Amino acid sequence: MNTSGGPVSALAKYLKVPAERVIVIHDELDLPLGTLKLKKGGGHGGHNGLRDIAKALGTPEFIRVRLGIGRPPGQMDAAAFVLKPFGASEKSEVELMEELAIDAVTSITTEGLLEAQQKFHSPS
Repeated sequence: MNTSGGPVSALAKYLKVPAERVIVIHDELDLPLGTLKLKKGGGHGGHNGLRDIAKALGTPEFIRVRLGIGRPPGQMDAAAFVLKPFGASEKSEVELMEELAIDAVTSITTEGLLEAQQKFHSPS
């Protein structure tokens, strides 16, 4: 993920997809585990993959499907937290979030970002 900017940019150029229509699905420390949020543009928030993609595309104005993984406990290093496997108790929540992400991407591509945000940001 940290060096995915080159492949994302190359694929977008090959398919003639403008940066603002690129959809990136990524983990998000600032959202609780299981939370899904959609947005367009913004900073990288220390996320090296987002930083690399924005640099390669020449803009941060791409669509993001943010999958909440929560903050590391205590003094645990963020990189170590992101790379560790999910625990058994977390797996069902992660699987549900993955299914929501698939539905969200479909909604973005068929209905647009605003409609998808209204659908997926609403409490269930």
